[in-house]
Amino acid sequence: MSPPGGPEIWIRGPVASAPSQPNPLTQGTQVAFPKRTLAWVAAHGGAGASTLSAVFGGIDLGRSWPRPDRGEPDSVVLVARTHAAGLQAVSRALDLFRRGEQPPGIELIAVALIADAPGRLPRSLQQRIKVIGSVVQVHRVPWVSAWRTGDLTVPAPRDTSGLAALVAQDARARSNG
Repeated sequence: MSPPGGPEIWIRGPVASAPSQPNPLTQGTQVAFPKRTLAWVAAHGGAGASTLSAVFGGIDLGRSWPRPDRGEPDSVVLVARTHAAGLQAVSRALDLFRRGEQPPGIELIAVALIADAPGRLPRSLQQRIKVIGSVVQVHRVPWVSAWRTGDLTVPAPRDTSGLAALVAQDARARSNG
């Protein structure tokens, strides 16, 4: 079995050494997205990329990196939960970018960290988030009980206004480009 074409390959090695996997969005067809469409990429399973895509807009690519050479978005927001495994997955992705081994044509715009539970984070996780924020823009998404039960019609929390602005900025860039 070949490794997945997304963030999980960071555990196994550089992206360039992984065989190309078809993306379900483009399987069998060429899909053309408008210029600078925002792609949500999950750093790990259950990160919440689908939820953020449904709430804020953009393209949910699951755990696969976009392929700009196939017309997919080149601007990425990496999504993870705020638990230890989620933050480790983000750190692996950032290391990939630090080494210059990210897929060609990909621009990491920001990281969206979704609360894995209600309440405050332990100090050790807060410190990891601070380190991540020192190298990339981080947007925190608080716990939303309604989202847990699948109700994505509730308004996004005020704490997410920066993330909403990022998506709106992307939409403005597409309409002007």
